[in-house]
Order: sequence, then C-alpha cells, then structure tokens
Amino acid sequence: MNAHVFPGQGAQFVGMGLDLYEKYPIAQEMFAQANDILGFSITDIMFEGTAEDLKQTKVTQPAIFLHSVILSKVMGDDFKPDSVAGHSLGEFSALVANGTLSFENGVQLVSRRAMAMQKACELKPGTMAVVLGLDDAAVEKTCAEISGIVVPANYNCPGQLVISGEVDAINEACVKLKEAGARRAMALPVGGAFHSPLMEPAGEELAAAIEETTFSDPRCPIYQNVSTTAVSHPSEIKKNLIAQLTAPVKWTQSIRNMSKDGTSKFIEVGPGKVLQGLIKKIAPDVETFAAET
Repeated sequence: MNAHVFPGQGAQFVGMGLDLYEKYPIAQEMFAQANDILGFSITDIMFEGTAEDLKQTKVTQPAIFLHSVILSKVMGDDFKPDSVAGHSLGEFSALVANGTLSFENGVQLVSRRAMAMQKACELKPGTMAVVLGLDDAAVEKTCAEISGIVVPANYNCPGQLVISGEVDAINEACVKLKEAGARRAMALPVGGAFHSPLMEPAGEELAAAIEETTFSDPRCPIYQNVSTTAVSHPSEIKKNLIAQLTAPVKWTQSIRNMSKDGTSKFIEVGPGKVLQGLIKKIAPDVETFAAET
C-alpha cells in the first residue's frame, strides 16, 4: 500500500509554488482563491518574498499548506493514496487532500491556527530545542525532572526528539540532556513553545473554529499525530486535531504503525524532503519518494 505524507512548518523556501502557478490553471485558481480568503497576497510573498518574509507565522503555515494541497491537486490521477498523514501543520494539508476538509475551509482553519498560535506565543513566551542521540525514554525522564514547563513535542525519528516549553526550563533541560549523553541539545530559532501546554490559549480558539467547520467522510484514512492510528470518522478526526496543538507530534509512532499496517511506499507531497529522511530512519525497509507532477 502507498501513503501520501505532508510536511509541516520549516519546509518553506523562497519562490515556493511559483512553478505550479506557471504550469497549471487550476493552481492559479486555487492561489487566487487563497489570496481572497486570507485577505492579503500570499502569492507575492511565496513567489517573490525573502526568507525573512516567509518566516512570519501568518505566512509560513498557509504557504506550506497551499504548496502541499495544490501539488496534490495537480498530481491528478497519480494522487491515489491508501492512507495519508501530516506532520503537525501537514495534518491540515492531508485532510484537504483526502476530502475531509474543503479547500476553502482548510485555508480558513490554517490561517486561524497560525494567528492563534502567534497570539499564544506573545501571551506566554517559550521556545523549543532539538535533542539528538538519546532514546525517547531518557528525554522524557529528564523533562519530567525539570521544575518548569518542558515536554516532548516532536517524536521525529529514533534519536531525534524536539522538546518544547518555557525558555528557562528548556535551557536547564538542554544542560541536563547533554549530561545524560545527548550528542546535541540545542535551542531552535522558533517563535514559541509549539505542542506544549503554553499553546492552550490557541487550542481553545482553534477548537471553536474546528467545531463549527464541516468535516466529511475521508476518501482514505488519516494517521493522526495524536492517535498514531488510522482514523476515518469525522468526529474523531476533529477531536484529535483539537488536541494536536498542545500534544506531541508522534511521527515515529505513526510511521511505524503505517508500516506495520502494510504501507511500503511513502510519497512526500509538499515543499522539501524532510519527511523522506525521517521515514527512512524510522522504517528503513520502506520506499520513499517525492511527489511528481
């Protein structure tokens, strides 16, 4: 079986989506619709903006979402997944691609998510750090011993876990993780403590938006970050999507479950190749590809 997987924040690059816009009328229509929904010309920033312009949360998340969803659309008959999954933000791309969400609702939710997360970052400043070379249990144990808020946020692949929380707690955790044998424990240049309790204000705002949005029966199951298992029921998809903002992204566990359930081919749909690299470390026997138009 094959799965199509969608990247999250950090996959953006200058000029992203321009090739799709220039080649495909349907891409032009979808980008124009997104500009109208967002209320600003995100295409100007994606196609001609600087890396600094693309870093703005209100731009980054919709830009990656649009690139991924429009790429899945122009794939045409080649887009026939048996299942889908998305890394954090990528879960919204996956839900539009598999028919759970309409494109319009997807754009609106991603925009509201980005704005809510930005507000939460300003309300409760925090940060994240990447930890390399320690097993998950050792990282979890160290986080639990810190007095401030610091939690596992992204289980990216074996030996790579991102932690999230208050700045002082993250700094203390990095020192202790190096003492515990981590090859690296280093703060990341991010705007806040994503996938941690510090995102609770954003979670409440996004929950209200998700609850009032129509979710349809998907064309194929989605393996969600929170459950790590195949989900097909709209109400369960909603519940997991709401929990995702403050819960860890269990990418390692999701890919292992997909492989165990018979997925042998993973196709990354969106900017970059980050997910392909992570998947090969999680399940070395599977095949990985980039989506082609």
